[in-house]
Amino acid sequence: MKSLILVLKGFFMGIANIIPGVSGGTIAIILGIYEQFISSISHLLSDLKKNLKFLIPIVIGMGLSILLLSGVIEYSYDNFPLPTMMFFVGLVIGGIPMLFKNILHKKENKEVSSYLIMFLTFSLVIFMACADLIFGTTTEVNLSSLNVGGYIILFGVGVIAAATMVIPGISGSLMLMLLGYYYPIVRTISDLVKFNNIFSNIMVLGVFGIGVLVGMVLISKLLEMLFKKFKTKTYFGVLGFIFASIIAIPISTCLERGDLNTTIPNVIISIIFLIAGSIVSYKLGEK
Repeated sequence: MKSLILVLKGFFMGIANIIPGVSGGTIAIILGIYEQFISSISHLLSDLKKNLKFLIPIVIGMGLSILLLSGVIEYSYDNFPLPTMMFFVGLVIGGIPMLFKNILHKKENKEVSSYLIMFLTFSLVIFMACADLIFGTTTEVNLSSLNVGGYIILFGVGVIAAATMVIPGISGSLMLMLLGYYYPIVRTISDLVKFNNIFSNIMVLGVFGIGVLVGMVLISKLLEMLFKKFKTKTYFGVLGFIFASIIAIPISTCLERGDLNTTIPNVIISIIFLIAGSIVSYKLGEK
């Protein structure tokens, strides 16, 4: 049963990493598995059996969601952007009570520096959400004819994407979009699922995936150190990421999709999805 719960949590993390503006790290935080997730990655070899027992169900869930839902999520965002967006905002909101438990009754929650950290992380996420508006549209990269240099850059992009996937509140998908790799990667995944251009697609996704793994290990070691030495202040920083995500997700969606169809029936459906997302994350965070 515990493994199935982990698969389900990984499934939501995978979905979050597909959506621009939503962070897989945020979902891991609100589902109550973040610290164990980064610790297991950081110390994978020190207790291999225990760490794999925790990580494999999560990876399976993430892989299933990315493979099965890349096309579905793209379709939902294209045709039903407001309900889809509100569901993910709900996922974020539902996890906030759990986060507050980590800073209640801590002496650092009265220090100005803790709130300054929260303000800085909040500002960073809002800036990233508006980056496309500030810097303009990024040209997409052509992944169909990469040379050696192109594969090296793709590896580096994977490392960067992994860092933003693991850090709460910063969207790996949004970072890929700013670098011009988001839609090419999504199309490559969809193409592979349809068994088109199998060899070239596996090469592209394999190099990118290795970069993601390397990036996750490196950033996990850094985050683990921060949680050990500055746990409460780190959680204040996470709260800044989380609060900003509630604003950043709508900003990213509006910039990307434009018309959100704010008719009364669509708004009512969106509110239902918001409530559903909140309940899902709150209940999963308890398990």
